[in-house]
Amino acid sequence: MAGNDTSFGPLPRLTFVLGGARSGKSSFAQTLAEQAAETAGHKLFYIATAEIRDAEMADRVAAHQRARGPEWHAREAPRDLGAALRAVDAPGHVLLVDCLTLWLSNVMEAESGSGLAARFDALLADLAALSGRAILVSNEVGLGIVPDNALARAFRDQAGRLNQQVAAQADQVFFVAAGLPLKMK
Repeated sequence: MAGNDTSFGPLPRLTFVLGGARSGKSSFAQTLAEQAAETAGHKLFYIATAEIRDAEMADRVAAHQRARGPEWHAREAPRDLGAALRAVDAPGHVLLVDCLTLWLSNVMEAESGSGLAARFDALLADLAALSGRAILVSNEVGLGIVPDNALARAFRDQAGRLNQQVAAQADQVFFVAAGLPLKMK
């Protein structure tokens, strides 16, 4: 994010950051959180949704961990994101959730895709009830070709639905491409 203006003012209650793979969305979200901590004294919490299933994912997780300083408190929430949010939420806290698409993938795999509407509603209710601030990161997966199999199409469709619902509830929304944030809302 070097050289980019990331001074977007005080961090509102709910910020949503979208982008493609390797777009810089996670780095941008981390910068927003750290700026809020620096300027307003907020305590930082990183809520990770990834599950480490192979060496490549372990390397990705390690790189994310190295990018965060000791001021970050980490919590894992591969499926029960609402419980993790409720557990660390408090006034003066910034919760960075990275990322919603990994959470969705984990939930779809565990639950065979059933009950997603209820899971989305529960997450939105948890977000509405937060007393601290939250930044949610998600992949925009609808900009490419239509997948050639039913599971991939179902995932793309559900991710699009989830992103729309979170964006509607968010106070501000950014789209990040090639490391450059565009404020959408």
